[in-house]
Amino acid sequence: MNEFLEQFLIESRELVEQATQDLLALEQTPDDDGPLDSAFRAFHTLKGAAGIVEFAAMGRAVHAAEDVLAEARAGDFPITAELIGDCLTCLDQILQWLETMEASGGPPADAEQAADRLVGRFNARSASADTTPTLTPEDHRAWIEPLLASPSAGSARTAIRYTPAADSFFKDEDPLALMAALPGLLALNVAPRQPWPSLDVFDPFACNLVIDALSVGLAAEIADHLHQVRDQVVIHALPDHRQRDGERLPDRATEILSAQLALLSEPAGDAVAGRLGSAARVIHNVLLHLGRNAEAAEIEARLAEALPTSDPEVLIAAVRALLEAQPLPAERHADEQPRVAPADAEIIARSLRVEVERIDAVVNLAGELMVVKNAIGHSARRAGLDGGTDLASALKDQHARLHRLTEELLRSVLAIRVLPLGHIFRRFPRLVREMATSLGKASRLVIVGESTEADKAVVEALFEPLLHVIRNAVDHGVEAPDQRAAAGKPDNATIRLSGWREGEHIIVEVVDDGRGIDPRELRQTAAQRGFANADALASMADDEVVNLIFAPGFSTAAAVTHVSGRGVGMDALRSSVERLGGRVTIHSRPTQGTTVRFTLPFTVMTTGLMTVESGGQAFGIPFEAVVETVRLPRDEISRLGAARAFVMRGRTIPLVVLAEALGLDRGPTDATVANTVVVDLGGQLGALEVDRIGERLDVMLKPMDGLLAGMRGIAGTTLLGDGQVLIVLDLQELLE
Repeated sequence: MNEFLEQFLIESRELVEQATQDLLALEQTPDDDGPLDSAFRAFHTLKGAAGIVEFAAMGRAVHAAEDVLAEARAGDFPITAELIGDCLTCLDQILQWLETMEASGGPPADAEQAADRLVGRFNARSASADTTPTLTPEDHRAWIEPLLASPSAGSARTAIRYTPAADSFFKDEDPLALMAALPGLLALNVAPRQPWPSLDVFDPFACNLVIDALSVGLAAEIADHLHQVRDQVVIHALPDHRQRDGERLPDRATEILSAQLALLSEPAGDAVAGRLGSAARVIHNVLLHLGRNAEAAEIEARLAEALPTSDPEVLIAAVRALLEAQPLPAERHADEQPRVAPADAEIIARSLRVEVERIDAVVNLAGELMVVKNAIGHSARRAGLDGGTDLASALKDQHARLHRLTEELLRSVLAIRVLPLGHIFRRFPRLVREMATSLGKASRLVIVGESTEADKAVVEALFEPLLHVIRNAVDHGVEAPDQRAAAGKPDNATIRLSGWREGEHIIVEVVDDGRGIDPRELRQTAAQRGFANADALASMADDEVVNLIFAPGFSTAAAVTHVSGRGVGMDALRSSVERLGGRVTIHSRPTQGTTVRFTLPFTVMTTGLMTVESGGQAFGIPFEAVVETVRLPRDEISRLGAARAFVMRGRTIPLVVLAEALGLDRGPTDATVANTVVVDLGGQLGALEVDRIGERLDVMLKPMDGLLAGMRGIAGTTLLGDGQVLIVLDLQELLE
């Protein structure tokens, strides 16, 4: 893909995103001119971009949407949900075209039909459909035939008929001058609209003309040029004749046809009919894309002849004849240089686009620097133990300086990877709108804190968890309109999606004002579906009962819908958040609403660890999971069957001996006191008994790879200052 097309794809996606936001905002505040003006400018810029890359179908579709928005700006057309929906559908189609262009390197061959549907949709919607330029690929009309007989008609792309209003002279319009300035004008024909009257009744101030023209310009360009007189113009897009039947095929097209010929030449088998249809369709689309309509029709005819007998030879002969008939390329004159698309001097880079691999390389280097920093700290401690107090003091000073510089470098490097939460937040207003419409529930999404930044990996991993929560909020949380009215609530339900930073964590909340979660209903559902017995459920606190929705397969939905209710998603949601080093909590008040909160680390590239020793080996545990460390008298540890537990501040905490959990020999232990680390795992407290508690470290965590990839209970590894490999434990998986 050339750089010019790549820039078009990038900017078009940004414009589509901007237009989507503006349209959704406009639907909420139809009287606000700001979103309407911004959406109109986005569509107008998209139309211009389509003209630059000669994507006529996209230009036609966007121009039709732009015309309706222009009428809305002028007050001639109301802002309705249907209008917003049509514009969003147009943007969806543009995104599909952009994806195809990114994969193929050129405009889709079948874009004209989709553009026709969009144009027809807007023309049918517009209150002034009769005054909108007609951009249709219908059969040639009688007025076009004389124009096509012109010697210069060969390169024409557009036919135009302009019928000026009788009072056009009084409107400061000059029809002939306007048509003479058409971009790429090839031919012009001027005739009287009505037979000329006799001189005694002739009115020299009344315009009685009809002007027909051919242009090499695109239909979108012509429509833009004649925008002021759009109610008097008919525009007809002609087939693209830039590549004519019999001319040389481009190299890329030759490669594609040769590949299809090889496919057709494979030995016959059960799938021969499928190969025939597939190869013929590819060849047909390539020829249509090049404007070689006659040859494309010939391929279709040969396919129809070959299919009844499943004999590919007829189609093979047609493709070979097409390839063998290619004329030699014309010789290039010595002074003729290849054409290069001129650079747009007005394009100013507003941001630096850097490949992710390069950023990751810098992050890895920062991680290596952190290892060196830890090694200097280790050397300083050794020097102090060996009696070299002066050397130890100097090393400690240098270590402190290196620590400060390393932290600053790491923060700077990680800042390259950050994305605003708006990167994913902006995807949800459209989703809420469509779900609310399909479910018949009036809902709006309020976004707060979209400029809050976090590591790219954290932001992108948030999409699916938020998708589940917002779907549940609309489907389960928001009541039906009659229920909201009976409860005295506003007709429009509000879902609030917000994000902010607290220290080294990012907080994301989804709050709805729906029916909330009733613990009594949850207890009944859990008992009916066998998640726990009635006595155990009765003894559970309401918050614990609410957390049952995270159990695999648990659902309160009475029926499965196209949105939710299958009992999947919430357990996966918690697991995905915890894999990021975060946690998810739910707070709900019956009849008032539900709050789902995600607490996530700012970055997953660095991890705070506490080192511990157990079974003669050193391990790391995530520091954010550590609640406290306790030297616990052994007589306070109780046996519960094969398990152990102790009571701390009135709460029973299960105790796991880390060496036993890892299958290691415990070795000698203190008979009177146990070194324990109390940890918080998804709101549940537990404790690990270890031999010794070490230091706190900030490290770059390396995931397990090779034969050890996917090993349960291990989150990754890092290097200690003395060169040892430290295994970092995944406590959630280890203690499940």
